[in-house]
Amino acid sequence: MIKKGLIVRHLVLPNHLQNSKKVLKWIRDHLGTETYVSVMAQYFPTYKAKETKDINRKITKEEYKEIENYFYSLGLKNGYMQEIEEDEAKYVPNF
Repeated sequence: MIKKGLIVRHLVLPNHLQNSKKVLKWIRDHLGTETYVSVMAQYFPTYKAKETKDINRKITKEEYKEIENYFYSLGLKNGYMQEIEEDEAKYVPNF
């Protein structure tokens, strides 16, 4: 249980793995390898994102695995990785 401190949450987007890698490298370089990082896989397109070519789909297991491997290759130690869920309703609030 974390009682105080910093947790950086990062949402991986489809077709934007290089951005995720830049963010993770920045975290390592500026915050250190002990920083707690939550790498999130739950992105799914809604509203106009469904019409935007780069982000009109969920990330693949392969994309997420690439980011997970990169995370560890940077020497980051405190990562929380999500399982990729098929049922996106788990992440959508009931407005």
